[in-house]
Amino acid sequence: MKVQKRDGRVTDYDKGKIVRAIRKANAEVPEREKITSNSIEDIVKYIEKFAGKTILNVENIQDMIECELVRQGKYTLAKKYIIYRYQRALLRKANTTDESILKLIKNENKELAEENSNKNTILASTQRDYIAGEVSRDLTRRMLLPESVSMAHDQGILHFHDADYFIQPIFNCCLINIGDMLDNGTVMNGKMIESPKSFQVACTVMTQIISAVASNQYGGQSVDMIHLGKYLRKSRDKYLRDMINEFKDTLDEETINKVVDLRLRDELK
Repeated sequence: MKVQKRDGRVTDYDKGKIVRAIRKANAEVPEREKITSNSIEDIVKYIEKFAGKTILNVENIQDMIECELVRQGKYTLAKKYIIYRYQRALLRKANTTDESILKLIKNENKELAEENSNKNTILASTQRDYIAGEVSRDLTRRMLLPESVSMAHDQGILHFHDADYFIQPIFNCCLINIGDMLDNGTVMNGKMIESPKSFQVACTVMTQIISAVASNQYGGQSVDMIHLGKYLRKSRDKYLRDMINEFKDTLDEETINKVVDLRLRDELK
């Protein structure tokens, strides 16, 4: 007889586990609510007869134990067994990240070390990021994903990407509409930022936008630098106006343009 474990593995049937579980609950109820060793053996035989040559999963077996205890009128014992079953479920769900996190700290978690070549798992800052990711993976697998998806992932049937960020309401990668935000203005931290009047200010606003987006997503960002071209022109036009207003009577047009270009190069630096 074979039994399917919760993680999908099929193992040999061990009746000793059933006996020990019932006896543990049996030891916690009053004498009149206990069942005898013979009754426990009868429950085991019933499960084995019901299964025959089929494969039962662990949940099926536990359901059958509960039903048999109720059928025998041992309601208090059945309740204790249900509580025991629930406590075991909680225990399985608790501390499931301990081993992977401790291996990470000791630099023994090869899976994480090879997951992203851009991250050095020896660095403390990277380790802290990965620790948070391990917690997210654990919660995602146990509580957020359908059990069928988690099991398929664990068995290698499919790969659920980005579980290390899944617990948060954020998205991955972004192509920022930087042209619209620069040309029409944008809002950050509740403050309206007008369209820039110079190349340098446009660059500053763009970096602030990139930083704000990075705070609300994971993964990379893409921006089209071509949108900065018009702000470079705005800077040149401003320098040219200033030079003409100040030196139109003392400098020729060629000299004025050379000075404007020098100032523009300084701004580009």
